[in-house]
Amino acid sequence: MSKLKRQLPPLGTLVAFEAAARLESFSRAAEEINVTQAAVSRQIHLLETSLRCRLFTRQHRSVKLTPEGRDYLHVVVRSLSHLANATQEQRLASADRSLTIGCDETVALMWLMPRLTEFRSRARDVAIRVVVNNDESVCLASDITIAILHGDGRWSERESRMIIEDIVVPVCSPSYLESRPRIERPEDLVEEDLLDLEDNHWHWINWRIWLTDHGVNLPSSQRRLTFTSYPAILEAARLGNGIALGWKQLLVEDFERGSLVRVGDWQVQTGLGYYLAWTSRRQLTRLEAEFCVWAAVATTS
Repeated sequence: MSKLKRQLPPLGTLVAFEAAARLESFSRAAEEINVTQAAVSRQIHLLETSLRCRLFTRQHRSVKLTPEGRDYLHVVVRSLSHLANATQEQRLASADRSLTIGCDETVALMWLMPRLTEFRSRARDVAIRVVVNNDESVCLASDITIAILHGDGRWSERESRMIIEDIVVPVCSPSYLESRPRIERPEDLVEEDLLDLEDNHWHWINWRIWLTDHGVNLPSSQRRLTFTSYPAILEAARLGNGIALGWKQLLVEDFERGSLVRVGDWQVQTGLGYYLAWTSRRQLTRLEAEFCVWAAVATTS
């Protein structure tokens, strides 16, 4: 840091230089930054002494940049812009106008991303950071403002509110369904190519659990494709690779576009779902409460 201090000129000299260069006038620069013309002249002289070169040629009522001044101006404008933007971001954060949202890959891609533009249109001055991680502990870290988690709504020192109920249905592409014999009962599904999730979370339903809820045993020899990513399962289903288990409320757009269709009218309600979760150690800020209300409405719209 001490080396930077020796190498960098005072910030005030750079602000005066940028204004004078842009306005081509020391007096107009003085009016803009609210100092005297003499103060601007001193700042420019100090900067030129530090750089050991002339930045301006002085004329009767204006100033013009020298070639060295033009080169230096490009760097100064860019550096001041970066500094101004970073300062504004910090002001937004300190003014309680920032949100950090933690969620897993599934809800980030399938629920949050398609709706985030609409929320941002309501809160243009809000700085939003989205942390996408399938590790629940990351989403519950102290720097996360609001977490969107799958489970039963019970997390230590957290308040929660369900926004997406688990209603799980078989889905596939229209082309896959048309190419297969008629599927009239849950028992018929065991003869199909089932796309399954390999996951360590206790609360994620798989085909064995779903079929058991319908009184059907899934033979170990049954044809399955297994994935470690739920969005990858759905993409495989869209491409006609088999039948996946779909969370009904996450697939509204797929159903509307026709990229996925339901197989039968069977479903399983697990009693679980996706919840908004926030710390119980303090009250929600106004912005956090606004996001929670928006999220609840956005799910049903």
